[in-house]
Amino acid sequence: MIDQDTQPDELEDDDLFEHHRIVVDAGQAMLRIDRFLDTKLATTSRTKLQSAIDAGGVKVNGQVVKASYKVKPVDLITVSLPHPPRDTNIIPQNIPLDIVFEDDDLMVVNKPAGMVVHPAHGNWDGTLVNALVYYLQNLPTTRNGEGRPGLVHRIDKDTSGLMVIAKTDFAMSHLARQFFEHTIERTYNALVWGVPDPENGMITGYIGRSTSDRKVMTVYDDETKGKWSVSHYKTLEALNYVSLVQCNLETGRTHQIRAHFRHVGHPLFNDATYGGDRVLRGNPNGTFKAFVDNAFALLPRQALHARSLGFEHPRTQEWYQFDSPLPADFQAALDKWRNKV
Repeated sequence: MIDQDTQPDELEDDDLFEHHRIVVDAGQAMLRIDRFLDTKLATTSRTKLQSAIDAGGVKVNGQVVKASYKVKPVDLITVSLPHPPRDTNIIPQNIPLDIVFEDDDLMVVNKPAGMVVHPAHGNWDGTLVNALVYYLQNLPTTRNGEGRPGLVHRIDKDTSGLMVIAKTDFAMSHLARQFFEHTIERTYNALVWGVPDPENGMITGYIGRSTSDRKVMTVYDDETKGKWSVSHYKTLEALNYVSLVQCNLETGRTHQIRAHFRHVGHPLFNDATYGGDRVLRGNPNGTFKAFVDNAFALLPRQALHARSLGFEHPRTQEWYQFDSPLPADFQAALDKWRNKV
């Protein structure tokens, strides 16, 4: 059984994409790149390859090329493709969606805390994907009609905030390339225990699964134990015992923000997986503990919200930027701490 807490905010967004690196043989005759890749990537459909080329996901020697480009000996070709893992038996369900924006290519939704993004063992219905399949009957899928329809990134069940959904193969390939190249702007708000020192900075390290609990991610110094990760943060409000911080992701590793802030000694408020669901600053007893317990009751989840999302529109190449205010539970807990100061 898959525990949904292992399907987190920033859940390996970097792993939602295949990335191929091909060096053309020295004896290769000149050949259109679409035909060349069709022979080299036999498990990828021509439609997916064409969408990737049209979306700028295929580069030769670092430059985006068209399908008519003819490969030459020793060309270095890189290919990024949307590559979600399989999901089957997705049941269309009429679940309300908070749609922030929609056009023919994509939609931006504001996911509430408590909604699982995609079906998995123990959560086959009631998910965002179930709602999307009902709302949009022809979302792009992968692998013979199986896959997570339209998803190019994910956030955890108990994290709220913005997600972009592709409605066409072209949009999916274009957005996948942006996520893979880390040109998507993603800003999170988090409430953390204590005041980070320095108040603004960068957290890095190799994130891998804990050897004692596979649901928990740990930050290592050893590159053999995890994947490189980078988070930039800024303290927006220091409230003595807790702080409101802004986080911008440079990479998309599993539980990245949650693992990073625990690593530097400031777990997210009420994050049970990473030790933030107990009093970590101040008197752990008496009236202060009662105050904290009341704040936990107001925000019964980790204090993490995907606040803003920016990307290049696949069709128009214009920059689109969206913002989502803090949801009511997060705002209530924050206000309670503000009044405490």
